[in-house]
Amino acid sequence: MKLARSFGWTPRVLVLLTLALLWFPVGNGFAQGNADGDKPAAAEKGDADKGDADNGDAEKGDGDAAPSEKAGDESFKSTAFNYWLITTIGSLIALGFARYFYTWMMKQDEGNEKMVEIAQAVRDGADAYLKRQYKVVGVFFAVACVALMFVSFVLGAQHPLVPFAFLTGGLFSGLAGWFGMKTATWASSRTTQGAMNSLNEGLQVAFRSGAVMGLTVVGLGLLDICLWFGALYFVFEGSMSLAEITVTMLCFGMGASAQALFARVGGGIFTKAADVGADLVGKVEAGIPEDDPRNPATIADNVGDNVGDVAGMGADLYESYCGSILASAALGVAAFHEDGEAVQVNALLLPMMLAAAGIILSIWGVFLVKTKEDTSQKNLLKALGKGINYSSIGVAVAAIFLANLLLPDNSMLFMSVGVGLLAGWLIGWWTEYSTSDEYAPTQAIAKQAESGPATIIIAGVAEGLYSVWVPIVVIGVAILLAFGFSTEWAFGDADKFALGLYGVGLGAVGMLSTLGLTLATDAYGPIADNAGGNAEMAGLEPIVRERTDALDSLGNTTAATGKGFAIGSAALTALALLAAYVEEVRVGYDRWAKAEVVDLPDGTVIKLNNRAVAARHGDSTHTYLVMPARKGQGTDDYDAIQKAGAKDEIEIDTDALVAVGLLVNNETATIPDFVQLYDVSIMNPAVL
Repeated sequence: MKLARSFGWTPRVLVLLTLALLWFPVGNGFAQGNADGDKPAAAEKGDADKGDADNGDAEKGDGDAAPSEKAGDESFKSTAFNYWLITTIGSLIALGFARYFYTWMMKQDEGNEKMVEIAQAVRDGADAYLKRQYKVVGVFFAVACVALMFVSFVLGAQHPLVPFAFLTGGLFSGLAGWFGMKTATWASSRTTQGAMNSLNEGLQVAFRSGAVMGLTVVGLGLLDICLWFGALYFVFEGSMSLAEITVTMLCFGMGASAQALFARVGGGIFTKAADVGADLVGKVEAGIPEDDPRNPATIADNVGDNVGDVAGMGADLYESYCGSILASAALGVAAFHEDGEAVQVNALLLPMMLAAAGIILSIWGVFLVKTKEDTSQKNLLKALGKGINYSSIGVAVAAIFLANLLLPDNSMLFMSVGVGLLAGWLIGWWTEYSTSDEYAPTQAIAKQAESGPATIIIAGVAEGLYSVWVPIVVIGVAILLAFGFSTEWAFGDADKFALGLYGVGLGAVGMLSTLGLTLATDAYGPIADNAGGNAEMAGLEPIVRERTDALDSLGNTTAATGKGFAIGSAALTALALLAAYVEEVRVGYDRWAKAEVVDLPDGTVIKLNNRAVAARHGDSTHTYLVMPARKGQGTDDYDAIQKAGAKDEIEIDTDALVAVGLLVNNETATIPDFVQLYDVSIMNPAVL
């Protein structure tokens, strides 16, 4: 059966089904919005009116307002549910297409008996590695989970769901790595067999097998986030505030980070150890070619390629992908805390919906990747770049639509997403330029081989050091631009600081929105490399080895591009996560205050520590941050707070001290307030 026919009508049917599933909740949301004469901002206004009525504004007419407020509340939650449904469907579509590509790959010819035997040896080695690694990871997660349970259930310092969020983050990351490794090891001999027919068929098998890893990572990551948010917000409605929900979900990202540490570092060490060992035995001691069947270390070398660049890279980018979405959600809730729950929910859902749009467009990009016979590596790179470029443009268009739909008063947020997309593209382009043998840097290094090994090592190290300046500048400029677009260039406005960091988070989401496709190009590398090794060890015709070498050379460049992409996205995600950590501190203070004042009479103010006090006003609890005292700003009250012991009752007027700036309400405190509170600097250990 021809390769072109082997896909049949299935992709087109699935795409049509995807559009139908997406249109139902979107159309339903628009219909409800029109019926209510409402936008998200209108629901926000309803919440504000409700707050005024609760504060005793009789002119609002509590009795008349209550039904309309209730209707508005139901309307925005129904629309929010539809948006959440879109993201959930998007994650399931990713997993569905991952299954489709896996099934298609398994139907391809696996080759002759020798090729099957070699591929099986690599599979056995990969299985042995994963089983050993996951045993160690399992012990770590068990110990960490017990520690988190102690902190949550005994000390009460974390929400009781935190340990379970931590576990699911690690579990889903491990599952993604396992599925990716299984696919890669099954695909190598099939790629070799495809290369026997044509270069394009070999590319198709390897790339679509890599797409299984990419789509599994984004599908499982987004699905886990959707399930957690759906359970905490819609199923257990009202049991947690939006800030508590996002902070709890952030711990899911911590589990993914822990799994990434083992997979990336452990896998990377195994990869290089196996690679160097195989080269020492084959090229130095025995004087035989690479991937020679007489060298038993070649199997370990092929296993290592999959361990490092499939399971390891997948876990690394899975953590960045989930971290960017979760951090943006937490920062969105914080940035719009004065605008009502409806706007906060929309800000929370925006990064999730961007990720869902990226999934659909990544799948489209996979089908765009194809090449001709006897083509150059530059044209092979263009074939991969075509899918990525078209998908990125599609995400940029989707960002314009989604930003205007969810946050019409902050519609320039789509530019922050565009900045992230552009930054990712620039990092990928520069990495390709620096590592591909089609361009001057690599050719100049190769020329140094005429002088000897010393000069080529020096040239390689020098070029490596020189090449990093572009990604560093791109990341720095991207952070500033994403911040500036989201705040409309109000860099000095402390009230918009959280909004600016929300824009940076959206930039990270934009950069990673096409991860299903970009990770496919990275996972493609070890599959093509293994295919070349399989062809060499099986003694196939030279034309097959030439084709697999072309695919392998392309894979080396895409692997380097993937590493640059991973580092760039991690930088943006890390900044967003650092800002989101403030929300952890904020929620922690509130939880502490509620536990301490629950049985105290109305009007009581007690000291939590030197930086915070808690007050009971009626049925509600308020936490106040104690800012450093300045001359004329309640220095006597500040001294009284510092001299009091923990849990001591304090006689202070909280409203008056808020007015002079000594106390700041924890709920409305900005990131600059926390910076001032903790006297943040690089050398200040009190921050920890």
